Order: sequence, then structure tokens, then C-alpha cells
Amino acid sequence: MKKNLTFLKEQLHLHFKDVFEKKLINEIAKNGTYATYEKNDILIDIGLEMTHIPLIINGLVKISREDTHEKEILLYFLEEGDTCAISFVNCIHLSKSMFRATAEEPVECIMFPVNKIEEWMINYKTWRVFIIDSYHTRLEEMLSVIKDLAFFKLENRIYKYLSNQVKIKHTDDLIITHQEIANDLNTSRVVISRILKNLEQEGKIKLNRRNIHVSKY
Repeated sequence: MKKNLTFLKEQLHLHFKDVFEKKLINEIAKNGTYATYEKNDILIDIGLEMTHIPLIINGLVKISREDTHEKEILLYFLEEGDTCAISFVNCIHLSKSMFRATAEEPVECIMFPVNKIEEWMINYKTWRVFIIDSYHTRLEEMLSVIKDLAFFKLENRIYKYLSNQVKIKHTDDLIITHQEIANDLNTSRVVISRILKNLEQEGKIKLNRRNIHVSKY
């Protein structure tokens, strides 16, 4: 979707004024493109050449990767003010994407060209700090996923997953199916349904027809 330069500057100032200097905001606006995605749309896909990276100004994006059996594993979410810093490694080395970015809910973002990443790293300290901080945060989140897979029982992983969903979506009532949870946690729907019943009996959640209410988190 085409938007004029003034609109992009306004959006960047609104969401990143405390992060980027004015000159960098102008650079991003000059080179960026406003984009919108509906729920389940793919922003970046596995195996494709990466030409642009999103700066999220509204919405929620799920970052995932496939295992050896081509099943998706949830890594982390991007929210307002985030970017997919882990993908920058692919961009710098001109390699294809190892990750999939999917809109978890309607998303507004500014897509900027990957050929500007190194230039801005050299020219703008605020950009360097932003990228390093983002990369560190995403790396910690991925290490947490690895830890959960290695040491946590599935019941604990599911409850942690639901608790995180509550925090990032800012609601105790999650509109999510058992199959969607199974997909994110790389297991079967039958197993998820059984464990959700256990969590309900423990009083941690309440299963409703259209949502899951998380009682404690």
C-alpha cells in the first residue's frame, strides 16, 4: 500500500521517536514502504530471498522455523516497535530466510530494504543500539524455547505458552483453537486437548466454546 513520505515520517515519529534520531527516521521514511497484512498472512517465508524487513507499528507477528519433518516450531513474537533482528544475519550474508513471519493478528508495518542495514549500522548509533538490543532479546527468547523443549514437561510448556499469549495480546480470554496451540508447540491436537482439560481441573484455565480463559498467570 502506497503512503506518502509525510505519513511514514509521522508513523515513525509516533512509534520510534524515543529510539531513532530524526535524521534516521527521515532515512527510513525515504526508503521504506508502508504495508498491511491480515491474520495468517506471511510477511517473510522460509527459503525465500529476503529483500525487505519489517518495523512493526501495530499488530502481532509470529516468528517460527521448521524442524526436520517440516513441522513449525514457534520461536517468538514481534510486537509494536519490534523488528526481526535475527533475520539480519541472513541479509548480511545474502542467504535465504531460515524463518517464517506470520501475522498473528492484523499488522501494520514499514518494510525497509535489506541493502540499507549495513549503511545505517555505520552511520547511526541509534540504529546499532536498536539492532544489538533486538538481536539480544530474540536470542534470549530462542534460548528459552530450547530450554523449554529440553527440560519442561509439556503441561508446563502449554501453561507458559498461554500465559505469554495473555501478556502479548493483553487479554485473559484467548481466541485460539487446540490445533493452533498444537501447531505452535509441535505436538498433536489430541495431546493438547487432554492437557488443557488437566489445566482446567487444576483451576488454571477455563475452557469455553470460543475461547480459553487463563485464570492465573
